[in-house]
Amino acid sequence: MATDYYAVLGVRRDASQDEIKKAFRRLARELHPDVNPDPKTQERFKEINAAYEVLSDPQKKQVYDLGGDPLSSSGGGGAGAGGFGAGFGNFSDIMDAFFGQASQRGPRSRTRRGQDAMIRLEVDLNEATFGTTKEIQVDTAVVCTTCSGEGAAPGTSAQTCDMCRGRGEVSQVTRSFLGQVMTSRPCPQCQGFGTVVPTPCPECAGDGRVRSRRTLTVKIPAGVDQGTRIQLAGEGEVGPGGGPAGDLYVEIQEKQHPVFQRRGDDLHCTVTIPMTAAALGTKVPLETLDGLEEIDIRPGTQSGQSIPLHQRGVTHLRGGGRGDLVVHVEVQTPSKLDAQQEELLRQLAKIRNEERPMGEFKPGQQGLFSRLKDAFNGR
Repeated sequence: MATDYYAVLGVRRDASQDEIKKAFRRLARELHPDVNPDPKTQERFKEINAAYEVLSDPQKKQVYDLGGDPLSSSGGGGAGAGGFGAGFGNFSDIMDAFFGQASQRGPRSRTRRGQDAMIRLEVDLNEATFGTTKEIQVDTAVVCTTCSGEGAAPGTSAQTCDMCRGRGEVSQVTRSFLGQVMTSRPCPQCQGFGTVVPTPCPECAGDGRVRSRRTLTVKIPAGVDQGTRIQLAGEGEVGPGGGPAGDLYVEIQEKQHPVFQRRGDDLHCTVTIPMTAAALGTKVPLETLDGLEEIDIRPGTQSGQSIPLHQRGVTHLRGGGRGDLVVHVEVQTPSKLDAQQEELLRQLAKIRNEERPMGEFKPGQQGLFSRLKDAFNGR
């Protein structure tokens, strides 16, 4: 035995294929002519290529372990015969050596995981606040019951591809700057599966799945908001070949409420009262999510003031408690007065010495939220 290929790669004689490949990659990155053009290094590069060509091929490795030299017997001329690329059994080995990527070898499985699916579900404010349970209908791919996901017609089965002999890929030897390089590509006859289905299932056309409408029960937790997604594991699309199903996501769409506007977990509404009610005070009934309540309008209430009702908002999705219900007061000034009403207001203005008020001017124009901000800041 002229050359000790194990010593060339620096591995033990009982080294695994993974250890052999790692050793080759490490040496190839160090000794490739494009990286190190020294002539002595190039000879060393030829040696590791030849060693890898033998030790990475089970048949050649067996011949070598029995005392033969598979490169000499095949006319390869030893370590220097194939040019720089003689040791690369497959073009992917070059990619492995320089990019550290392990290419997928062998046939690919017909069975793959299915895709995730999503459906939108409308809920009203009351359902979003307290939670509910709903039934939904979804159209997804399910396992074909005729072939049980196999893809072959009943009474038949998949057969080994006669072009690639079950490997899922075909190889071709070409010449390049590295010498002779063997490249592989998916088998065009079986598309890389290694098997063919001569008689596909008439129900699913060989895909192993069909589309079907199903009814599912979804539990909507209290506190969901617009765009909240609820994950239903394993309720999505069944994969090709009857593979495991993906997940189903239910995206919440919240309907607009006729009275309340939601901001986070707080609810807001506006009550409009006449000027006299704001001045004298009153009670206004409001149908909240918890039932009928009376809103206490205190005497002298100004337009833009807010009245909070604590724990009357939306339930917190994560954690206990609820938000608040904030009632904003809008005082309505009468625009049309009859003679008697006008006279009474003039008398009131005279009594309050407000016949010709000077007014109070401030910079800018304050809206509702500006006034709220000032109130919180103590202005």
